[in-house]
Amino acid sequence: MQQKYYNVGKIINTHGIRGEVKVYRITDFEDRFQVGSKLLLANDRSEPVELEITSHRVHKGFDLLKFKGYNNVNDVESFKGLHLQIAEAQQTALEQGEYYYREIIGCTVFTNFGEQIGEITEILSPGANDVWVVKRLDGSEVYIPYIEDVVKDVDVHEKKVMIELMEGLLE
Repeated sequence: MQQKYYNVGKIINTHGIRGEVKVYRITDFEDRFQVGSKLLLANDRSEPVELEITSHRVHKGFDLLKFKGYNNVNDVESFKGLHLQIAEAQQTALEQGEYYYREIIGCTVFTNFGEQIGEITEILSPGANDVWVVKRLDGSEVYIPYIEDVVKDVDVHEKKVMIELMEGLLE
């Protein structure tokens, strides 16, 4: 069976001359970018290349990473635009009622009366709880807060979510 890999960040640029890269984070797990962590650099030409993080800091909302053996801007220039990944075995176990974004995106949303609302296309994390962006059948979007009062059932295997409508939710 072929190994599965999951994106946790995208290298958007180099930073400085000492081999640091500027990374757009695609993960909620803070420990992904800890010093000593190993990530895979995805590329189209071959198997992913394993990289070990030797330094991490946050600068202007982006993660700045440096990798073992890459000490010069010229060493990391070719990394721009590539994704940092983890192997399936590196995934963190989730608690009951927690889901990976990739499990939620693509799910079809139904009301508790069986009415189809649309498909989850994006997840926003603005504050205390996530907000699921649902593209409705007419092309418009509706925002569903991921809270117990609204989201009643999530079946990631069937790609179905059942919600209880609150007043004004679909307006």
